Amino acid sequence: MKVVVGLGNPGEEYQRTRHNVGFLVLEELSRRHSGGQPKSRYHAEVVEVFVGGEKLLLVAPTTYMNNSGRSVAEVVKFYRLDMDNLVVICDDMNLATGRIRLRGAGSAGGQNGLKDIIHHLGSMSFTRLRVGIGRPPGRISATDHVLGRFKSKEQELITHAVQESADCVELWAGQGLEKAMSQVNRKADNEK
Repeated sequence: MKVVVGLGNPGEEYQRTRHNVGFLVLEELSRRHSGGQPKSRYHAEVVEVFVGGEKLLLVAPTTYMNNSGRSVAEVVKFYRLDMDNLVVICDDMNLATGRIRLRGAGSAGGQNGLKDIIHHLGSMSFTRLRVGIGRPPGRISATDHVLGRFKSKEQELITHAVQESADCVELWAGQGLEKAMSQVNRKADNEK
């Protein structure tokens, strides 16, 4: 079994904001693989799907973004999950809107949800898929930017990024991290 965590904030007021792009990817995976109704467990909404015979647990923490680590740690502990079987999907202001980047380990890079997960797991050795939301324009604060909704001109880029991210998770689940990184990151580098 593999665990796919999508980061975001719970509640209607945060739906479809830049910070909730991880939730959008989970929704796409659930839709593609007939996920059914989520169940409340581990301080999260959880859906089981099967991708090419591999069971994936889609986990959307119901804590706020900055407290995501508690939920992820509960899942990891309950399933005695090897870090190789965990991927966390989050937004990234340091990537242009619509770009994605897959890494097998690393720092939080300023992403507070990742920072809390690293703290609770005591490890940076888990896969993360970052979805670019771009830098805040003008004098807009980082907080207002991440909690804002995508502009109409960004919608096509984000829709495409969500599709690519779901493809990436499927590739990671079926063929492993190296193959997924090779394909996803090479494609992103070619689009520069």
